[in-house]
Amino acid sequence: MSAEKKNKIPGRGKKYSGVRGKVEFGKRYSVVEAFDLLSQVSYAKFDETVEVAINLGVDPKQSDQGVRGAVVLPHGVGKSARVAVIAKGDKAKDAEQAGADFVGSDDLIDKIVGGWLDFDKLIATPDMMAPLSKVARILGPKGLMPNPKLGTVTMDVKRAVEEQKKGKVEFRAEKSGIVHVVLGKKSFGPQKLRENFAVIAAIIMRSKPPTSKGVYLRKMTLSSTMSPGIGIDVSDAVAVSGS
Repeated sequence: MSAEKKNKIPGRGKKYSGVRGKVEFGKRYSVVEAFDLLSQVSYAKFDETVEVAINLGVDPKQSDQGVRGAVVLPHGVGKSARVAVIAKGDKAKDAEQAGADFVGSDDLIDKIVGGWLDFDKLIATPDMMAPLSKVARILGPKGLMPNPKLGTVTMDVKRAVEEQKKGKVEFRAEKSGIVHVVLGKKSFGPQKLRENFAVIAAIIMRSKPPTSKGVYLRKMTLSSTMSPGIGIDVSDAVAVSGS
């Protein structure tokens, strides 16, 4: 087998191989360097999604070491979420006025029972959580079940809808302790993406479980849909976050 074939990455073509050489293996770039480099190695013709993967020194299997939350990014994520709201009376009117795409109560729950999931985020008032429990098995695995910790179970539905429309993102440490967060689109440019990243880095730092021992932020990798991963210097990321 030739060296070229041996080193070929499945599913990647010549364009990927061409830009891969611009990323120094094992290097941890400063935040400014990483986002500037990303603009050079993102080669797809479509507007690629940019995300950061953060390896944390936590064990999510332990109930007191979960890392989860949500935050509104200053520049959004480049996509308007389809928001559904389960509420009644004045709260339903508030949701409509705030720009919710779908508003209802038992009727929407019945639609979900029937398989309807044509939305990205679901918000509910506390009084509707009992009726919603019958679709928890449908919504839970898809990450759509409203949660007070994420601000999706609330009486202030107007604010909740507006935040989702502005670009609120949720994050959660996987079983391996890795958090994946979307930062926006390649077309945002390095500066706006860096500003979104700074907000994410700050809230991840604030979300450190008290029981987490040793190194909390272990590794950060920046990438777009088609780009190779770019390592970010963790100490510089902490400085940028203001933590």
